[in-house]
Amino acid sequence: MAEAKPEWMKKSSKEVEKLVVDLGKEGNNPEKIGLILRDKHGIPKAKLLGKKISKILEENNVEFSKLKQVQEKRIDSLKKHLEANKHDSSAKRSLSKRMWVVHKLQ
Repeated sequence: MAEAKPEWMKKSSKEVEKLVVDLGKEGNNPEKIGLILRDKHGIPKAKLLGKKISKILEENNVEFSKLKQVQEKRIDSLKKHLEANKHDSSAKRSLSKRMWVVHKLQ
């Protein structure tokens, strides 16, 4: 169920959709696009206008990195770090959290 558009929000859903597609073509992932919309354009959630950011990008055939791909890349870099720094317990914990996220996404 989509929430109602706030009265103070000046952009229409078509303008936001065009903005999302442009930001996606620049190489931003959906999480980063959401932050840009919030911080620079005053749009609290793109979903307020009816669709998720990833759905808008998929409909417009814009390539973006999915959350699972990003997490797997982070896991690889953490494993490489832990090979050189075996006693880094915070990195071990971070690695286990990332692996849990990937497991949940499957």
